[in-house]
Amino acid sequence: MVFSKLKEARDSERRRRRLDLLAEPPEAGHELFVGFSSLRDTFSSRHHSRDFAFAHARYLRSRVLALGIIFAVLSPLWIVVDSLMLPTALLKYTLIGRVVLMLGLVVVLLLALFSQERIRRIRFCAGMLLALPAAFYTLVLVMLPPGELHNLVGYGFIPFLLVAALSVFPFTLLESLIAGIALLALQVFSQMVDGSWMTGRGVEAFWLLSSLLAVSMAANHFQLSLLLRLYRQATHDPLTGLFNRGALEVHLAKIQAWQRDTEGLDSAGSVPCSLLMLDLDNFKQINDTFGHSVGDSVLCQFADVLIRQTRKHDCTARYGGEEFVVLLLGSGQARAMEIAERIRFAVEAFEFLDRDRRRIPVTISIGVTQLMQDEPAQDALKRADEALYLAKHAGRNRVVEAEPLPLV
Repeated sequence: MVFSKLKEARDSERRRRRLDLLAEPPEAGHELFVGFSSLRDTFSSRHHSRDFAFAHARYLRSRVLALGIIFAVLSPLWIVVDSLMLPTALLKYTLIGRVVLMLGLVVVLLLALFSQERIRRIRFCAGMLLALPAAFYTLVLVMLPPGELHNLVGYGFIPFLLVAALSVFPFTLLESLIAGIALLALQVFSQMVDGSWMTGRGVEAFWLLSSLLAVSMAANHFQLSLLLRLYRQATHDPLTGLFNRGALEVHLAKIQAWQRDTEGLDSAGSVPCSLLMLDLDNFKQINDTFGHSVGDSVLCQFADVLIRQTRKHDCTARYGGEEFVVLLLGSGQARAMEIAERIRFAVEAFEFLDRDRRRIPVTISIGVTQLMQDEPAQDALKRADEALYLAKHAGRNRVVEAEPLPLV
Protein backbone atom coordinates (compact mmCIF):
# COMPACT_ATOMS: atom_id res chain seq x y z
CA MET A 1 0.00 0.00 0.00
CA VAL A 2 2.82 2.42 0.92
CA PHE A 3 4.70 1.71 -2.31
CA SER A 4 1.49 2.16 -4.32
CA LYS A 5 0.88 5.60 -2.76
CA LEU A 6 4.49 6.62 -3.39
CA LYS A 7 4.19 5.60 -7.05
CA GLU A 8 0.93 7.55 -7.43
CA ALA A 9 2.51 10.63 -5.85
CA ARG A 10 5.55 10.37 -8.15
CA ASP A 11 3.35 10.01 -11.24
CA SER A 12 1.20 12.96 -10.18
CA GLU A 13 4.29 15.12 -9.64
CA ARG A 14 5.59 14.18 -13.08
CA ARG A 15 2.30 15.16 -14.72
CA ARG A 16 2.23 18.45 -12.79
CA ARG A 17 5.75 19.29 -13.99
CA ARG A 18 4.74 18.57 -17.60
CA LEU A 19 1.79 20.98 -17.29
CA ASP A 20 4.03 23.62 -15.72
CA LEU A 21 6.62 23.30 -18.46
CA LEU A 22 4.01 24.07 -21.11
CA ALA A 23 3.40 27.47 -19.45
CA GLU A 24 7.09 28.39 -19.06
CA PRO A 25 8.66 30.72 -21.65
CA PRO A 26 11.81 29.51 -23.44
CA GLU A 27 15.08 30.39 -21.75
CA ALA A 28 17.11 33.07 -23.49
CA GLY A 29 20.44 31.88 -24.83
CA HIS A 30 19.63 28.19 -24.27
CA GLU A 31 20.71 27.42 -27.86
CA LEU A 32 24.35 28.04 -26.89
CA PHE A 33 24.36 24.93 -24.71
CA VAL A 34 22.56 22.56 -27.06
CA GLY A 35 25.87 21.10 -28.24
CA PHE A 36 26.92 20.01 -24.75
CA SER A 37 23.49 18.79 -23.60
CA SER A 38 23.45 15.78 -25.92
CA LEU A 39 26.60 13.93 -24.82
CA ARG A 40 24.61 10.74 -24.31
CA ASP A 41 23.46 10.79 -27.94
CA THR A 42 26.91 11.55 -29.34
CA PHE A 43 28.94 9.28 -27.07
CA SER A 44 27.77 6.08 -28.77
CA SER A 45 25.07 4.91 -31.19
CA ARG A 46 23.34 2.84 -28.52
CA HIS A 47 20.39 5.24 -28.18
CA HIS A 48 20.05 6.01 -31.90
CA SER A 49 16.91 4.82 -33.67
CA ARG A 50 17.20 2.54 -36.69
CA ASP A 51 15.87 5.27 -38.99
CA PHE A 52 18.53 7.71 -37.79
CA ALA A 53 21.15 4.98 -38.24
CA PHE A 54 20.25 4.89 -41.93
CA ALA A 55 20.36 8.69 -42.20
CA HIS A 56 23.68 8.72 -40.36
CA ALA A 57 25.08 6.05 -42.69
CA ARG A 58 24.08 7.99 -45.82
CA TYR A 59 25.80 11.11 -44.45
CA LEU A 60 28.86 9.09 -43.45
CA ARG A 61 28.99 7.49 -46.91
CA SER A 62 29.20 10.88 -48.62
CA ARG A 63 32.19 11.78 -46.42
CA VAL A 64 33.86 8.43 -47.12
CA LEU A 65 33.55 8.93 -50.87
CA ALA A 66 34.84 12.51 -50.73
CA LEU A 67 37.84 11.80 -48.50
CA GLY A 68 38.55 8.49 -50.23
CA ILE A 69 38.84 10.23 -53.60
CA ILE A 70 41.21 12.81 -52.11
CA PHE A 71 43.43 10.09 -50.62
CA ALA A 72 43.32 8.04 -53.84
CA VAL A 73 44.42 11.05 -55.90
CA LEU A 74 47.15 12.22 -53.51
CA SER A 75 48.69 8.79 -52.94
CA PRO A 76 50.10 8.31 -56.49
CA LEU A 77 51.16 11.98 -56.59
CA TRP A 78 53.19 11.36 -53.44
CA ILE A 79 55.24 8.79 -55.39
CA VAL A 80 56.66 11.71 -57.38
CA VAL A 81 57.57 13.48 -54.13
CA ASP A 82 59.24 10.27 -52.88
CA SER A 83 61.32 9.99 -56.06
CA LEU A 84 62.59 13.55 -55.57
CA MET A 85 63.16 13.47 -51.80
CA LEU A 86 64.16 9.90 -50.87
CA PRO A 87 67.38 8.03 -51.63
CA THR A 88 67.02 5.46 -54.41
CA ALA A 89 67.63 2.61 -51.94
CA LEU A 90 64.45 3.52 -50.02
CA LEU A 91 62.12 3.89 -53.01
CA LYS A 92 61.47 0.15 -53.32
CA TYR A 93 60.18 0.03 -49.74
CA THR A 94 57.81 2.99 -50.10
CA LEU A 95 56.69 2.01 -53.61
CA ILE A 96 55.34 -1.37 -52.43
CA GLY A 97 53.42 0.30 -49.65
CA ARG A 98 52.01 2.97 -51.99
CA VAL A 99 50.72 0.37 -54.46
CA VAL A 100 49.04 -1.64 -51.69
CA LEU A 101 47.57 1.59 -50.26
CA MET A 102 46.13 2.68 -53.62
CA LEU A 103 44.58 -0.73 -54.27
CA GLY A 104 43.04 -0.71 -50.79
CA LEU A 105 41.60 2.79 -51.31
CA VAL A 106 40.05 1.74 -54.64
CA VAL A 107 38.41 -1.27 -52.96
CA VAL A 108 37.07 0.93 -50.14
CA LEU A 109 35.65 3.46 -52.62
CA LEU A 110 33.91 0.76 -54.67
CA LEU A 111 32.53 -0.87 -51.53
CA ALA A 112 31.15 2.45 -50.27
CA LEU A 113 29.77 3.34 -53.70
CA PHE A 114 27.62 0.20 -53.83
CA SER A 115 26.59 0.17 -50.16
CA GLN A 116 23.91 2.85 -49.99
CA GLU A 117 21.74 1.09 -47.37
CA ARG A 118 24.37 -1.21 -45.81
CA ILE A 119 25.08 0.49 -42.51
CA ARG A 120 27.80 -1.88 -41.34
CA ARG A 121 29.64 -1.77 -44.66
CA ILE A 122 29.67 2.02 -44.68
CA ARG A 123 31.03 2.15 -41.12
CA PHE A 124 33.64 -0.45 -42.10
CA CYS A 125 34.65 1.68 -45.10
CA ALA A 126 35.04 4.76 -42.88
CA GLY A 127 37.27 2.82 -40.51
CA MET A 128 39.36 1.37 -43.34
CA LEU A 129 39.85 4.82 -44.84
CA LEU A 130 41.79 5.72 -41.70
CA ALA A 131 43.33 2.29 -41.11
CA LEU A 132 44.89 1.92 -44.59
CA PRO A 133 47.22 4.98 -44.40
CA ALA A 134 48.08 4.04 -40.82
CA ALA A 135 48.93 0.49 -41.93
CA PHE A 136 51.01 1.89 -44.80
CA TYR A 137 53.02 4.05 -42.40
CA THR A 138 53.52 1.10 -40.04
CA LEU A 139 54.66 -1.10 -42.94
CA VAL A 140 57.23 1.46 -44.04
CA LEU A 141 58.55 1.84 -40.47
CA VAL A 142 58.96 -1.93 -40.15
CA MET A 143 60.52 -2.46 -43.60
CA LEU A 144 63.08 0.34 -43.48
CA PRO A 145 66.65 -0.70 -42.70
CA PRO A 146 67.99 0.51 -39.32
CA GLY A 147 69.31 4.05 -39.36
CA GLU A 148 67.42 5.08 -42.52
CA LEU A 149 64.37 6.58 -40.88
CA HIS A 150 65.87 10.07 -40.81
CA ASN A 151 65.80 10.01 -44.64
CA LEU A 152 62.03 9.35 -44.67
CA VAL A 153 61.07 12.96 -45.34
CA GLY A 154 57.41 13.98 -44.91
CA TYR A 155 56.07 10.71 -43.49
CA GLY A 156 55.89 11.80 -39.86
CA PHE A 157 52.84 13.94 -40.65
CA ILE A 158 50.62 10.87 -41.38
CA PRO A 159 49.33 10.39 -37.79
CA PHE A 160 48.53 14.13 -37.65
CA LEU A 161 46.74 13.96 -41.01
CA LEU A 162 44.62 11.01 -39.90
CA VAL A 163 43.68 12.61 -36.58
CA ALA A 164 42.64 15.75 -38.49
CA ALA A 165 40.64 13.54 -40.89
CA LEU A 166 38.63 12.27 -37.89
CA SER A 167 36.93 15.66 -37.69
CA VAL A 168 35.51 15.19 -41.21
CA PHE A 169 33.40 12.21 -40.16
CA PRO A 170 30.30 12.33 -37.91
CA PHE A 171 31.73 9.59 -35.70
CA THR A 172 30.50 9.04 -32.16
CA LEU A 173 32.86 10.07 -29.38
CA LEU A 174 33.54 6.43 -28.53
CA GLU A 175 34.51 5.61 -32.13
CA SER A 176 36.73 8.68 -32.33
CA LEU A 177 38.38 7.85 -29.02
CA ILE A 178 39.21 4.30 -30.15
CA ALA A 179 40.63 5.57 -33.46
CA GLY A 180 42.54 8.32 -31.67
CA ILE A 181 44.14 5.91 -29.18
CA ALA A 182 45.25 3.71 -32.09
CA LEU A 183 46.84 6.71 -33.82
CA LEU A 184 48.55 7.80 -30.61
CA ALA A 185 49.95 4.28 -30.33
CA LEU A 186 51.20 4.59 -33.92
CA GLN A 187 52.93 7.84 -32.99
CA VAL A 188 54.60 6.19 -30.00
CA PHE A 189 55.79 3.30 -32.20
CA SER A 190 57.28 5.68 -34.77
CA GLN A 191 59.08 7.61 -32.02
CA MET A 192 60.49 4.39 -30.58
CA VAL A 193 61.77 3.48 -34.05
CA ASP A 194 63.42 6.86 -34.69
CA GLY A 195 64.67 7.22 -31.11
CA SER A 196 62.71 10.37 -30.21
CA TRP A 197 60.51 8.67 -27.59
CA MET A 198 60.59 10.56 -24.26
CA THR A 199 62.80 13.27 -25.69
CA GLY A 200 61.80 16.92 -25.82
CA ARG A 201 60.94 16.68 -29.51
CA GLY A 202 58.98 13.46 -28.99
CA VAL A 203 56.95 14.82 -26.06
CA GLU A 204 56.14 17.96 -28.04
CA ALA A 205 54.90 15.92 -31.01
CA PHE A 206 52.85 13.61 -28.79
CA TRP A 207 51.27 16.57 -26.97
CA LEU A 208 50.44 18.24 -30.29
CA LEU A 209 48.82 15.05 -31.61
CA SER A 210 46.80 14.68 -28.38
CA SER A 211 45.59 18.28 -28.63
CA LEU A 212 44.61 17.77 -32.24
CA LEU A 213 42.68 14.64 -31.22
CA ALA A 214 40.74 16.63 -28.60
CA VAL A 215 39.79 19.20 -31.25
CA SER A 216 38.70 16.44 -33.66
CA MET A 217 36.55 14.80 -31.00
CA ALA A 218 34.89 18.13 -30.25
CA ALA A 219 34.18 18.53 -33.98
CA ASN A 220 32.73 15.00 -34.04
CA HIS A 221 30.44 15.83 -31.14
CA PHE A 222 29.11 19.08 -32.61
CA GLN A 223 28.75 17.55 -36.08
CA LEU A 224 26.80 14.51 -34.86
CA SER A 225 24.77 16.63 -32.45
CA LEU A 226 23.77 18.96 -35.28
CA LEU A 227 22.91 15.99 -37.51
CA LEU A 228 20.70 14.53 -34.77
CA ARG A 229 19.02 17.87 -34.20
CA LEU A 230 18.27 18.42 -37.90
CA TYR A 231 17.04 14.84 -38.24
CA ARG A 232 14.65 15.24 -35.32
CA GLN A 233 13.34 18.56 -36.60
CA ALA A 234 12.70 17.06 -40.03
CA THR A 235 11.14 13.78 -38.91
CA HIS A 236 9.58 14.31 -35.47
CA ASP A 237 6.55 16.18 -34.24
CA PRO A 238 7.84 19.01 -32.03
CA LEU A 239 5.06 18.66 -29.43
CA THR A 240 4.83 14.92 -28.81
CA GLY A 241 8.26 13.79 -30.03
CA LEU A 242 6.68 11.10 -32.23
CA PHE A 243 7.33 10.68 -35.95
CA ASN A 244 5.58 13.25 -38.13
CA ARG A 245 3.48 12.46 -41.20
CA GLY A 246 6.36 12.73 -43.68
CA ALA A 247 8.57 10.39 -41.70
CA LEU A 248 5.66 7.94 -41.35
CA GLU A 249 5.20 7.75 -45.13
CA VAL A 250 8.93 7.12 -45.62
CA HIS A 251 8.83 4.42 -42.96
CA LEU A 252 5.81 2.80 -44.62
CA ALA A 253 7.71 2.58 -47.90
CA LYS A 254 10.71 1.02 -46.12
CA ILE A 255 8.53 -1.59 -44.42
CA GLN A 256 6.87 -2.58 -47.69
CA ALA A 257 10.27 -2.86 -49.41
CA TRP A 258 11.53 -4.98 -46.52
CA GLN A 259 8.42 -7.20 -46.76
CA ARG A 260 9.12 -7.80 -50.43
CA ASP A 261 12.77 -8.63 -49.69
CA THR A 262 11.86 -11.13 -46.96
CA GLU A 263 9.08 -12.82 -48.92
CA GLY A 264 10.05 -16.34 -49.86
CA LEU A 265 12.87 -16.59 -47.32
CA ASP A 266 10.78 -19.09 -45.37
CA SER A 267 7.56 -21.03 -45.78
CA ALA A 268 5.60 -18.42 -43.80
CA GLY A 269 6.09 -15.76 -46.47
CA SER A 270 6.68 -12.09 -45.73
CA VAL A 271 6.43 -10.62 -42.24
CA PRO A 272 2.94 -9.14 -41.64
CA CYS A 273 2.41 -5.55 -40.64
CA SER A 274 -0.77 -3.92 -39.36
CA LEU A 275 -1.77 -0.29 -39.14
CA LEU A 276 -3.78 1.46 -36.44
CA MET A 277 -5.42 4.86 -36.97
CA LEU A 278 -6.25 6.47 -33.61
CA ASP A 279 -8.22 9.63 -32.82
CA LEU A 280 -8.95 11.27 -29.46
CA ASP A 281 -12.70 11.51 -28.95
CA ASN A 282 -14.19 15.01 -28.56
CA PHE A 283 -10.75 16.63 -28.45
CA LYS A 284 -12.13 19.99 -29.56
CA GLN A 285 -14.30 19.99 -26.45
CA ILE A 286 -11.19 19.46 -24.28
CA ASN A 287 -9.52 22.49 -25.91
CA ASP A 288 -12.66 24.62 -25.53
CA THR A 289 -13.21 23.61 -21.90
CA PHE A 290 -9.68 23.50 -20.45
CA GLY A 291 -7.65 25.60 -22.90
CA HIS A 292 -5.18 24.73 -25.64
CA SER A 293 -2.21 24.39 -23.28
CA VAL A 294 -4.02 21.61 -21.40
CA GLY A 295 -5.01 20.12 -24.75
CA ASP A 296 -1.34 20.04 -25.72
CA SER A 297 -0.54 18.35 -22.41
CA VAL A 298 -3.19 15.71 -23.12
CA LEU A 299 -1.58 15.03 -26.51
CA CYS A 300 1.85 14.64 -24.90
CA GLN A 301 0.53 12.31 -22.21
CA PHE A 302 -1.36 10.31 -24.82
CA ALA A 303 1.87 9.96 -26.82
CA ASP A 304 3.58 8.60 -23.68
CA VAL A 305 0.80 6.03 -23.30
CA LEU A 306 1.27 4.94 -26.91
CA ILE A 307 5.03 4.53 -26.43
CA ARG A 308 4.48 2.38 -23.33
CA GLN A 309 1.88 0.21 -25.05
CA THR A 310 3.96 -0.49 -28.18
CA ARG A 311 7.28 -2.19 -28.83
CA LYS A 312 10.58 -0.57 -29.70
CA HIS A 313 10.51 -1.70 -33.34
CA ASP A 314 6.92 -0.49 -33.88
CA CYS A 315 6.44 2.95 -35.41
CA THR A 316 4.27 5.55 -33.67
CA ALA A 317 3.49 8.82 -35.45
CA ARG A 318 1.32 11.88 -35.09
CA TYR A 319 -0.64 11.95 -38.32
CA GLY A 320 -2.15 15.38 -37.79
CA GLY A 321 -4.06 17.24 -35.07
CA GLU A 322 -5.39 14.62 -32.66
CA GLU A 323 -4.94 11.72 -35.11
CA PHE A 324 -2.13 9.21 -34.59
CA VAL A 325 -0.91 6.14 -36.48
CA VAL A 326 0.81 3.04 -35.14
CA LEU A 327 2.56 0.49 -37.37
CA LEU A 328 2.75 -2.94 -35.75
CA LEU A 329 5.55 -4.85 -37.43
CA GLY A 330 5.12 -8.62 -37.23
CA SER A 331 1.46 -8.44 -36.15
CA GLY A 332 -1.39 -9.78 -38.25
CA GLN A 333 -4.81 -8.19 -38.17
CA ALA A 334 -6.12 -10.41 -35.34
CA ARG A 335 -3.14 -9.58 -33.14
CA ALA A 336 -3.46 -5.90 -34.07
CA MET A 337 -7.07 -5.91 -32.85
CA GLU A 338 -5.89 -7.20 -29.46
CA ILE A 339 -3.20 -4.51 -29.21
CA ALA A 340 -5.66 -1.79 -30.29
CA GLU A 341 -8.11 -2.88 -27.58
CA ARG A 342 -5.31 -2.84 -25.02
CA ILE A 343 -4.34 0.71 -26.05
CA ARG A 344 -7.97 1.82 -25.91
CA PHE A 345 -8.37 0.45 -22.38
CA ALA A 346 -5.02 1.97 -21.24
CA VAL A 347 -6.10 5.43 -22.43
CA GLU A 348 -9.51 5.14 -20.79
CA ALA A 349 -7.89 4.13 -17.48
CA PHE A 350 -5.13 6.76 -17.58
CA GLU A 351 -5.52 9.86 -15.38
CA PHE A 352 -5.29 12.94 -17.59
CA LEU A 353 -5.28 15.98 -15.27
CA ASP A 354 -5.94 19.68 -15.86
CA ARG A 355 -4.09 22.50 -14.08
CA ASP A 356 -6.37 22.20 -11.04
CA ARG A 357 -5.57 18.48 -10.88
CA ARG A 358 -9.06 17.54 -11.97
CA ARG A 359 -9.32 14.39 -14.05
CA ILE A 360 -10.06 14.87 -17.75
CA PRO A 361 -12.03 11.98 -19.23
CA VAL A 362 -10.24 10.95 -22.43
CA THR A 363 -11.18 8.11 -24.76
CA ILE A 364 -10.05 7.13 -28.23
CA SER A 365 -11.47 5.45 -31.31
CA ILE A 366 -9.28 3.16 -33.41
CA GLY A 367 -9.45 1.80 -36.94
CA VAL A 368 -7.41 -1.32 -37.72
CA THR A 369 -6.21 -2.72 -41.03
CA GLN A 370 -3.35 -4.79 -42.42
CA LEU A 371 -0.66 -3.24 -44.61
CA MET A 372 -0.23 -5.19 -47.83
CA GLN A 373 3.21 -5.16 -49.40
CA ASP A 374 2.07 -4.45 -52.98
CA GLU A 375 -0.53 -1.77 -52.31
CA PRO A 376 0.06 1.98 -52.13
CA ALA A 377 0.53 2.98 -48.51
CA GLN A 378 -2.16 5.63 -48.89
CA ASP A 379 -4.71 2.88 -49.58
CA ALA A 380 -3.96 1.25 -46.22
CA LEU A 381 -4.19 4.61 -44.46
CA LYS A 382 -7.52 5.27 -46.18
CA ARG A 383 -8.90 1.88 -45.07
CA ALA A 384 -7.83 2.50 -41.48
CA ASP A 385 -9.36 5.99 -41.61
CA GLU A 386 -12.66 4.58 -42.89
CA ALA A 387 -12.67 2.04 -40.04
CA LEU A 388 -11.94 4.91 -37.62
CA TYR A 389 -14.94 6.80 -39.04
CA LEU A 390 -17.14 3.77 -38.38
CA ALA A 391 -15.86 3.63 -34.79
CA LYS A 392 -16.76 7.31 -34.33
CA HIS A 393 -20.17 6.82 -35.92
CA ALA A 394 -20.89 3.80 -33.70
CA GLY A 395 -20.48 5.80 -30.50
CA ARG A 396 -16.70 6.35 -30.05
CA ASN A 397 -14.37 4.68 -27.53
CA ARG A 398 -14.16 1.49 -29.56
CA VAL A 399 -12.03 -0.46 -32.02
CA VAL A 400 -13.30 -1.27 -35.52
CA GLU A 401 -11.64 -3.63 -37.97
CA ALA A 402 -11.46 -2.55 -41.62
CA GLU A 403 -13.08 -4.70 -44.25
CA PRO A 404 -10.57 -7.26 -45.59
CA LEU A 405 -9.33 -6.83 -49.12
CA PRO A 406 -11.03 -9.06 -51.70
CA LEU A 407 -8.96 -12.04 -52.80
CA VAL A 408 -7.60 -11.73 -56.34
